[in-house]
Amino acid sequence: MTSPRAVVAGASGFLGPPLIADLTSRGYEVAVLGRRGPDARWTQPERVRALVDGADLLVNLAGRSVGCRYTDRNRDEIYASRVDTTQALHGAVAAAADPPRLWLNASTATIYRHATDRPQTEEDGELGSGFSVDVARAWEHAFISGGLPRTRRVAMRMAIVLGNGPALQMLARAARFGLGGAQLDGRWFPHRRYRGIGPDATPAAPPHGATHGEQKFSWIHVDDLVAAVAFLDEHDELSGPVNLAAPGTSTNVELMRELRRAVHAPFGLPAPRWLLEPGMLVLRQESELVLKSRWAVPEKLLDAGFTFRWPELPAAVADLVGR
Repeated sequence: MTSPRAVVAGASGFLGPPLIADLTSRGYEVAVLGRRGPDARWTQPERVRALVDGADLLVNLAGRSVGCRYTDRNRDEIYASRVDTTQALHGAVAAAADPPRLWLNASTATIYRHATDRPQTEEDGELGSGFSVDVARAWEHAFISGGLPRTRRVAMRMAIVLGNGPALQMLARAARFGLGGAQLDGRWFPHRRYRGIGPDATPAAPPHGATHGEQKFSWIHVDDLVAAVAFLDEHDELSGPVNLAAPGTSTNVELMRELRRAVHAPFGLPAPRWLLEPGMLVLRQESELVLKSRWAVPEKLLDAGFTFRWPELPAAVADLVGR
Protein backbone atom coordinates (compact mmCIF):
# COMPACT_ATOMS: atom_id res chain seq x y z
CA MET A 1 0.00 0.00 0.00
CA THR A 2 1.37 3.44 -0.94
CA SER A 3 2.07 5.80 1.94
CA PRO A 4 0.06 9.06 1.98
CA ARG A 5 2.05 12.06 0.81
CA ALA A 6 2.56 15.18 2.88
CA VAL A 7 3.91 18.27 1.17
CA VAL A 8 5.76 20.68 3.46
CA ALA A 9 6.48 24.13 2.06
CA GLY A 10 9.05 26.43 3.66
CA ALA A 11 10.75 23.78 5.77
CA SER A 12 14.16 25.47 5.95
CA GLY A 13 13.51 27.13 9.32
CA PHE A 14 13.92 25.51 12.73
CA LEU A 15 10.32 24.19 12.66
CA GLY A 16 10.85 22.15 9.51
CA PRO A 17 13.04 19.28 10.80
CA PRO A 18 10.94 18.30 13.86
CA LEU A 19 7.72 18.57 11.86
CA ILE A 20 9.06 16.43 9.01
CA ALA A 21 10.38 13.87 11.50
CA ASP A 22 6.95 13.62 13.12
CA LEU A 23 5.14 13.31 9.78
CA THR A 24 7.53 10.53 8.74
CA SER A 25 7.00 8.71 12.04
CA ARG A 26 3.25 8.87 11.43
CA GLY A 27 3.57 7.10 8.08
CA TYR A 28 3.72 9.98 5.63
CA GLU A 29 6.00 10.16 2.65
CA VAL A 30 7.20 13.75 2.92
CA ALA A 31 7.98 15.98 -0.07
CA VAL A 32 9.58 19.38 0.48
CA LEU A 33 8.79 22.53 -1.46
CA GLY A 34 10.94 25.63 -1.10
CA ARG A 35 13.35 28.07 -2.70
CA ARG A 36 15.88 25.23 -3.12
CA GLY A 37 13.48 22.32 -3.30
CA PRO A 38 14.51 19.56 -3.19
CA ASP A 39 11.24 18.17 -4.57
CA ALA A 40 9.96 21.40 -6.13
CA ARG A 41 10.88 25.08 -6.13
CA TRP A 42 8.62 28.12 -6.11
CA THR A 43 10.03 29.04 -9.53
CA GLN A 44 8.69 25.76 -10.96
CA PRO A 45 4.89 26.18 -10.98
CA GLU A 46 4.28 23.00 -12.96
CA ARG A 47 6.25 20.91 -10.45
CA VAL A 48 4.47 22.64 -7.57
CA ARG A 49 1.09 21.70 -9.03
CA ALA A 50 2.22 18.13 -9.68
CA LEU A 51 3.48 17.81 -6.11
CA VAL A 52 0.25 19.13 -4.59
CA ASP A 53 -2.03 17.04 -6.81
CA GLY A 54 -2.58 13.73 -5.04
CA ALA A 55 -1.08 14.84 -1.72
CA ASP A 56 -3.05 13.94 1.39
CA LEU A 57 -1.72 16.78 3.54
CA LEU A 58 -0.27 20.21 2.69
CA VAL A 59 1.60 22.22 5.34
CA ASN A 60 2.83 25.70 4.45
CA LEU A 61 5.43 27.34 6.70
CA ALA A 62 6.89 29.63 4.03
CA GLY A 63 7.78 33.16 5.01
CA ARG A 64 10.87 35.32 5.39
CA SER A 65 12.01 35.69 8.99
CA VAL A 66 10.67 38.74 10.82
CA GLY A 67 13.88 38.85 12.86
CA CYS A 68 15.16 42.00 11.14
CA ARG A 69 14.71 45.76 10.92
CA TYR A 70 11.58 46.73 9.05
CA THR A 71 13.27 48.58 6.23
CA ASP A 72 11.21 49.11 3.08
CA ARG A 73 13.00 46.22 1.39
CA ASN A 74 12.54 43.85 4.32
CA ARG A 75 8.90 44.86 4.75
CA ASP A 76 8.19 44.04 1.09
CA GLU A 77 10.01 40.71 1.34
CA ILE A 78 8.20 39.71 4.54
CA TYR A 79 4.83 40.50 2.94
CA ALA A 80 5.49 38.88 -0.45
CA SER A 81 7.14 35.76 0.97
CA ARG A 82 3.90 34.93 2.77
CA VAL A 83 1.20 36.18 0.45
CA ASP A 84 2.75 35.13 -2.88
CA THR A 85 3.59 31.59 -1.75
CA THR A 86 0.15 31.09 -0.25
CA GLN A 87 -1.48 32.32 -3.47
CA ALA A 88 0.69 29.92 -5.48
CA LEU A 89 -0.40 27.00 -3.31
CA HIS A 90 -4.03 28.11 -3.51
CA GLY A 91 -3.82 27.97 -7.28
CA ALA A 92 -2.22 24.51 -7.15
CA VAL A 93 -4.91 23.16 -4.82
CA ALA A 94 -7.70 24.67 -6.95
CA ALA A 95 -6.25 23.09 -10.11
CA ALA A 96 -5.66 19.65 -8.58
CA ALA A 97 -7.70 16.69 -9.80
CA ASP A 98 -7.07 15.08 -6.41
CA PRO A 99 -6.56 17.96 -3.97
CA PRO A 100 -5.19 17.58 -0.43
CA ARG A 101 -7.62 16.48 2.24
CA LEU A 102 -6.15 19.06 4.64
CA TRP A 103 -4.17 22.27 4.19
CA LEU A 104 -2.47 23.74 7.26
CA ASN A 105 -1.14 27.23 6.60
CA ALA A 106 1.06 29.19 8.97
CA SER A 107 -0.26 32.45 10.36
CA THR A 108 0.56 34.42 13.47
CA ALA A 109 -1.01 35.38 16.78
CA THR A 110 0.43 38.86 16.16
CA ILE A 111 -2.73 39.43 14.12
CA TYR A 112 -4.47 40.37 17.38
CA ARG A 113 -4.25 43.83 18.91
CA HIS A 114 -1.93 44.80 21.76
CA ALA A 115 -3.99 43.30 24.60
CA THR A 116 -3.52 43.76 28.34
CA ASP A 117 -7.19 43.76 29.33
CA ARG A 118 -8.41 40.35 28.18
CA PRO A 119 -7.29 37.25 26.24
CA GLN A 120 -7.83 36.98 22.50
CA THR A 121 -9.60 33.84 21.29
CA GLU A 122 -10.42 32.71 17.78
CA GLU A 123 -14.06 33.58 18.41
CA ASP A 124 -13.84 37.05 19.97
CA GLY A 125 -10.27 38.21 19.37
CA GLU A 126 -9.87 41.74 18.03
CA LEU A 127 -7.49 42.28 15.13
CA GLY A 128 -4.93 45.04 15.45
CA SER A 129 -3.44 47.46 12.95
CA GLY A 130 -0.09 48.32 11.41
CA PHE A 131 2.55 46.42 9.50
CA SER A 132 2.65 43.03 11.26
CA VAL A 133 -1.13 42.83 11.46
CA ASP A 134 -1.57 43.78 7.80
CA VAL A 135 0.87 41.04 6.80
CA ALA A 136 -1.16 38.52 8.80
CA ARG A 137 -4.48 39.75 7.39
CA ALA A 138 -3.27 39.50 3.79
CA TRP A 139 -1.67 36.11 4.49
CA GLU A 140 -4.92 34.67 5.84
CA HIS A 141 -6.99 36.30 3.08
CA ALA A 142 -4.82 34.65 0.42
CA PHE A 143 -5.28 31.35 2.22
CA ILE A 144 -8.98 31.35 2.96
CA SER A 145 -10.37 33.15 -0.11
CA GLY A 146 -11.98 31.19 -2.92
CA GLY A 147 -13.85 27.93 -2.73
CA LEU A 148 -11.86 24.73 -2.17
CA PRO A 149 -14.73 22.44 -1.16
CA ARG A 150 -12.64 19.24 -1.00
CA THR A 151 -9.89 20.66 1.21
CA ARG A 152 -10.24 21.47 4.90
CA ARG A 153 -8.22 24.57 5.74
CA VAL A 154 -6.71 25.64 9.08
CA ALA A 155 -4.88 28.94 9.61
CA MET A 156 -2.36 28.21 12.37
CA ARG A 157 -2.12 31.43 14.36
CA MET A 158 1.18 30.64 16.02
CA ALA A 159 2.41 32.43 19.10
CA ILE A 160 6.17 32.85 19.50
CA VAL A 161 7.57 29.33 19.18
CA LEU A 162 10.12 28.48 21.86
CA GLY A 163 12.77 26.09 20.58
CA ASN A 164 16.07 26.24 18.77
CA GLY A 165 15.01 29.45 17.05
CA PRO A 166 16.03 33.09 17.01
CA ALA A 167 13.60 34.46 19.62
CA LEU A 168 14.68 32.22 22.50
CA GLN A 169 18.34 32.35 21.52
CA MET A 170 18.41 36.15 21.53
CA LEU A 171 16.66 36.49 24.89
CA ALA A 172 18.70 33.73 26.55
CA ARG A 173 21.90 35.36 25.31
CA ALA A 174 20.84 38.67 26.83
CA ALA A 175 20.15 36.94 30.15
CA ARG A 176 23.58 35.27 30.17
CA PHE A 177 25.26 38.67 29.76
CA GLY A 178 23.35 40.24 32.64
CA LEU A 179 20.74 41.95 30.46
CA GLY A 180 17.91 39.63 31.45
CA GLY A 181 15.63 42.17 33.06
CA ALA A 182 12.21 43.15 31.79
CA GLN A 183 11.80 45.21 28.63
CA LEU A 184 9.96 48.39 29.59
CA ASP A 185 7.88 50.34 27.09
CA GLY A 186 7.85 54.10 27.08
CA ARG A 187 8.14 57.19 24.91
CA TRP A 188 10.31 57.03 21.80
CA PHE A 189 10.92 59.00 18.63
CA PRO A 190 8.23 58.52 15.97
CA HIS A 191 9.08 56.45 12.90
CA ARG A 192 7.25 54.83 9.96
CA ARG A 193 8.56 51.26 10.06
CA TYR A 194 5.35 49.94 11.68
CA ARG A 195 2.99 51.61 9.19
CA GLY A 196 0.56 49.34 7.37
CA ILE A 197 1.26 47.55 4.10
CA GLY A 198 -0.68 46.17 1.17
CA PRO A 199 -3.79 47.32 -0.70
CA ASP A 200 -5.78 47.67 2.54
CA ALA A 201 -3.03 49.17 4.68
CA THR A 202 -4.06 50.24 8.17
CA PRO A 203 -2.48 52.97 10.32
CA ALA A 204 0.31 51.99 12.68
CA ALA A 205 -0.96 50.97 16.09
CA PRO A 206 -0.95 53.84 18.61
CA PRO A 207 1.81 53.91 21.26
CA HIS A 208 1.25 51.33 23.95
CA GLY A 209 2.37 53.48 26.83
CA ALA A 210 4.20 52.26 29.91
CA THR A 211 3.55 48.57 30.57
CA HIS A 212 6.20 48.11 33.31
CA GLY A 213 7.12 44.71 31.86
CA GLU A 214 3.58 43.40 32.34
CA GLN A 215 2.93 43.07 28.60
CA LYS A 216 1.64 39.57 27.89
CA PHE A 217 3.85 36.96 26.26
CA SER A 218 2.04 34.23 24.31
CA TRP A 219 4.28 31.31 23.41
CA ILE A 220 4.28 27.61 22.55
CA HIS A 221 6.92 24.92 23.06
CA VAL A 222 8.10 23.48 19.75
CA ASP A 223 7.13 19.97 20.90
CA ASP A 224 3.55 21.11 21.50
CA LEU A 225 3.44 22.83 18.13
CA VAL A 226 4.41 19.58 16.39
CA ALA A 227 1.85 17.69 18.49
CA ALA A 228 -0.82 20.28 17.65
CA VAL A 229 -0.17 19.77 13.92
CA ALA A 230 -0.78 16.04 14.39
CA PHE A 231 -3.93 16.81 16.40
CA LEU A 232 -5.28 19.10 13.68
CA ASP A 233 -4.56 16.38 11.14
CA GLU A 234 -6.73 13.95 13.07
CA HIS A 235 -9.64 16.24 14.05
CA ASP A 236 -11.85 17.00 11.07
CA GLU A 237 -14.08 19.31 13.11
CA LEU A 238 -11.36 21.96 13.35
CA SER A 239 -11.06 24.53 10.57
CA GLY A 240 -10.48 28.23 10.09
CA PRO A 241 -8.20 30.15 12.48
CA VAL A 242 -6.74 28.12 15.35
CA ASN A 243 -4.52 29.68 18.02
CA LEU A 244 -1.36 27.66 18.60
CA ALA A 245 -0.35 29.05 21.98
CA ALA A 246 0.19 27.52 25.40
CA PRO A 247 -2.65 28.09 27.88
CA GLY A 248 -0.20 29.48 30.45
CA THR A 249 0.26 32.96 29.01
CA SER A 250 3.15 34.71 30.73
CA THR A 251 4.30 38.30 31.09
CA ASN A 252 7.58 39.80 29.97
CA VAL A 253 8.73 40.06 33.60
CA GLU A 254 8.01 36.35 34.15
CA LEU A 255 9.67 35.34 30.89
CA MET A 256 12.92 37.11 31.70
CA ARG A 257 12.91 35.78 35.26
CA GLU A 258 12.63 32.21 34.03
CA LEU A 259 15.40 32.78 31.49
CA ARG A 260 17.70 34.12 34.23
CA ARG A 261 17.00 31.03 36.30
CA ALA A 262 17.62 28.72 33.36
CA VAL A 263 21.01 30.26 32.51
CA HIS A 264 21.95 30.76 36.20
CA ALA A 265 22.28 34.52 35.86
CA PRO A 266 22.38 36.15 39.33
CA PHE A 267 20.86 39.41 38.10
CA GLY A 268 19.35 41.01 35.02
CA LEU A 269 19.35 44.68 34.19
CA PRO A 270 15.99 45.97 32.95
CA ALA A 271 15.83 47.62 29.54
CA PRO A 272 13.74 50.80 29.41
CA ARG A 273 12.83 51.76 25.90
CA TRP A 274 15.48 54.50 25.65
CA LEU A 275 18.09 51.76 26.20
CA LEU A 276 16.26 48.97 24.35
CA GLU A 277 15.91 50.80 21.03
CA PRO A 278 19.65 51.45 20.47
CA GLY A 279 20.32 47.81 21.38
CA MET A 280 17.76 46.59 18.87
CA LEU A 281 19.31 48.82 16.22
CA VAL A 282 22.69 47.16 16.82
CA LEU A 283 21.08 43.70 16.69
CA ARG A 284 19.08 44.63 13.57
CA GLN A 285 15.81 43.71 15.30
CA GLU A 286 12.57 45.48 16.18
CA SER A 287 11.40 46.21 19.70
CA GLU A 288 7.89 45.06 18.76
CA LEU A 289 9.06 41.50 19.43
CA VAL A 290 9.24 42.14 23.17
CA LEU A 291 7.05 45.21 23.72
CA LYS A 292 3.78 44.20 22.06
CA SER A 293 1.37 42.53 24.49
CA ARG A 294 0.33 39.26 22.86
CA TRP A 295 -2.43 37.45 24.75
CA ALA A 296 -3.67 34.64 22.52
CA VAL A 297 -5.30 31.61 24.12
CA PRO A 298 -5.92 28.21 22.45
CA GLU A 299 -9.67 28.01 22.93
CA LYS A 300 -10.36 25.77 19.93
CA LEU A 301 -7.60 23.29 20.77
CA LEU A 302 -8.62 23.03 24.42
CA ASP A 303 -12.31 22.63 23.57
CA ALA A 304 -11.39 19.83 21.14
CA GLY A 305 -9.45 17.99 23.87
CA PHE A 306 -5.83 18.77 23.03
CA THR A 307 -3.46 18.24 25.97
CA PHE A 308 -0.37 20.43 26.19
CA ARG A 309 2.79 18.72 27.37
CA TRP A 310 4.24 22.11 28.24
CA PRO A 311 1.32 24.30 29.44
CA GLU A 312 3.37 26.59 31.73
CA LEU A 313 6.43 28.69 30.98
CA PRO A 314 8.88 27.75 33.78
CA ALA A 315 9.13 24.08 32.83
CA ALA A 316 9.22 24.87 29.12
CA VAL A 317 12.09 27.36 29.42
CA ALA A 318 14.06 25.03 31.72
CA ASP A 319 13.66 22.19 29.22
CA LEU A 320 14.64 24.17 26.14
CA VAL A 321 17.57 26.08 27.60
CA GLY A 322 18.78 22.84 29.16
CA ARG A 323 18.88 21.27 25.70
